[in-house]
Amino acid sequence: MLMPKRVKHRKQMRGRMKGRASRGAEISFGDYGIQALEPGWVTARQIEAARRALVRYMKRRGKVWIRIFPDKPVTKKPAETRMGKGKGSVDHWVAVVKPGRIMFELSGLDDESAREAVRLASHKLSIKTKFIQRDEM
Repeated sequence: MLMPKRVKHRKQMRGRMKGRASRGAEISFGDYGIQALEPGWVTARQIEAARRALVRYMKRRGKVWIRIFPDKPVTKKPAETRMGKGKGSVDHWVAVVKPGRIMFELSGLDDESAREAVRLASHKLSIKTKFIQRDEM
């Protein structure tokens, strides 16, 4: 599972997701990509599930790049605990994704196979996504 090795502050505030992605909105490495259409948190488990779906469909042909990293801790208080007594302990990690962000990139596949791989992977993610291609100059 993806998570930071060490962090300066163990617990974070939830924050706000305003506007579109300022960085990471263009395809840099591969030929095809999965682009976010709405804001949201994508957990480390969802990223891993989508990666596995891509790799399993591609069967060792082509390459996958993961363009997001879960660097935000999400806390949770234990079950049947009264309110108060401080913030809960870190439960899992999420990547904050804004609309326009490229989450995964692929290469080494034909157009139809890439579309199917992206379709299978997008079912594992909690936000709406779309398939995009690199614009050839």
